[in-house]
Amino acid sequence: MNLRAYLLVVKNTWEETVAYRFNFVMWRLRVVLQILTLYFLWLAIIPNKASIFGYDQSQILTYILGTSIFSSVILSTRSHEIGEQINRGDLSNFLLRPINYFFYWFARDLGDKAMNILFATVELTILFFILRPPLIVQLNLLFIIFTFISAVLALILYFLFNILLGFLGFWSPETWAPRFIFMTVISFFAGGLFPLDILPKAMFSVFQLLPFPYLLYFPLKVYLGKMTLFEMSNGIFISVLWILVLHWMAKLIWLRGLRLYTAQGR
Repeated sequence: MNLRAYLLVVKNTWEETVAYRFNFVMWRLRVVLQILTLYFLWLAIIPNKASIFGYDQSQILTYILGTSIFSSVILSTRSHEIGEQINRGDLSNFLLRPINYFFYWFARDLGDKAMNILFATVELTILFFILRPPLIVQLNLLFIIFTFISAVLALILYFLFNILLGFLGFWSPETWAPRFIFMTVISFFAGGLFPLDILPKAMFSVFQLLPFPYLLYFPLKVYLGKMTLFEMSNGIFISVLWILVLHWMAKLIWLRGLRLYTAQGR
């Protein structure tokens, strides 16, 4: 694998994002407005020195503001272009190159995530000095390590989800509708609006078996230090299991899609 080639892809994606900076700034503005809405909502629900659903004010506000950083790292992607690329026949250009298609899009995602992380850090710094929220700073090395591991696994998990959605282009010219539905519901199922463990116990037990809570809820819950070593290890195990399943599905669908793929005139 030529690492330099993929680093160049990361760099080009960064430059492409800067070129369309108005669209990017509007996207970040939407994210900030969503964070502020949730912040003031939970600030009103949980007064100072009170707790609800097992969370005090500092924990829930740290969770809500933490979704900004984690969403920038995990839920940002450029792989939404895969379906359109297949439909246009541009996939042929990649099939002729000595480059791994999966690694190429993963590098594209990394370039996009780098820009989002930069902006999210600036945004949260400004919000911190304006709002002065009672945030929790995790100093326990064990929780920090598990937070990092769970975030990396979540990043890979979300990438595989988007790859699978993009591969719908092999069978249908309409790939935006399924992706739009996925993007609409993912904040809820991933725990981007509130900690999922405030849901009824039976519902939450089902959620824990699905891959979605391991995108946002699980890493943030680990960061807050509200999990035992067994619970963290079990969550990592489930995340890895889903990554293996989705990777197998992506490879299978990729191979089957290539058998159907045609690019007339190219």
